[in-house]
Amino acid sequence: MLKRELITETCATIAFSAIKNNDKVGLILFSDQVELFIPPKKGRSHILRIIRELLEFKPVGRGTNVSEAMRYLNNVIKKRSIAFLISDLMDTGYEDALKIANRRHDLVALRTTDPREADLPNVGLVQFADPESGEVRWVNTGSSSIRKAYRAEALKHQARTREALKRAGVDHTVISTKEGYVKPLMNLFRQRDSVR
Repeated sequence: MLKRELITETCATIAFSAIKNNDKVGLILFSDQVELFIPPKKGRSHILRIIRELLEFKPVGRGTNVSEAMRYLNNVIKKRSIAFLISDLMDTGYEDALKIANRRHDLVALRTTDPREADLPNVGLVQFADPESGEVRWVNTGSSSIRKAYRAEALKHQARTREALKRAGVDHTVISTKEGYVKPLMNLFRQRDSVR
């Protein structure tokens, strides 16, 4: 499963759960800019529209700007709501925006991961393209020092992200393309229920 498929499936599950509770559901899709906003509404046809948009979405921007998405959320949704931020959070400098959004809303972060992002396989010389910057590089994955450095950097990013979410007071969990979203979501909701 790709991260995009994981996000779509997770969104669909959350949306269908929300309409079972007769809650409104909306959607903000973002890259380095807000690309699409579907205002919250109720109903099955509305949820199907959201899922269709998720499936067909082609971003214009190439980067990730979590702060901009949080600012947009705060500007368009005035009433306190439960807001799910579903992203790989491959961004920096968004901690203050998360704090502000979490004060106005009940913000829950679901950080998407793919195990292949943390461990480079030893397959020799491989061409990598950064989907956000477009930069292309050749990497010798046969080098154990390169694989170790890559893994160390991935683990540092995970730790920084975890700390930023914690400092912002945002409930969060990790959903992985390898293990799916069901178990982490159930554990997160159980944990949130026990605190309340």
